[in-house]
Amino acid sequence: QVQLVESGGGLVQAGGSLRLSCAASGIIFSRYAMGWYRQAPGNQRELVGTITSGGITNYIDSVKGRFTISRDNAKNTVYLQMNSLKPEDTAVYYCNPVPSPRRGYWGQGTQVTVSS
Repeated sequence: QVQLVESGGGLVQAGGSLRLSCAASGIIFSRYAMGWYRQAPGNQRELVGTITSGGITNYIDSVKGRFTISRDNAKNTVYLQMNSLKPEDTAVYYCNPVPSPRRGYWGQGTQVTVSS
């Protein structure tokens, strides 16, 4: 049974920081490229950044320079460090493999709310 459990969200003022965690179980985590996704009410789920099994990262333009993805394969965990947060970053954040997220792997997500 695969589980991906996101945590670390919360309420933060614009310009602040949060560090999200995604803890995986039931998979050989080190084999997977992982992505962080977000979804705001009324919007499609959006991929915001990725990390390969070797640690190479990529980000959409709107978060580049502000967000940093890292992973600890020994802990089966991927992280999203979010700095200089903006109200438009407000969303529920999820992790899943890339390039093909799997329906059964979506966790509960973690809510990030950025106030102005």
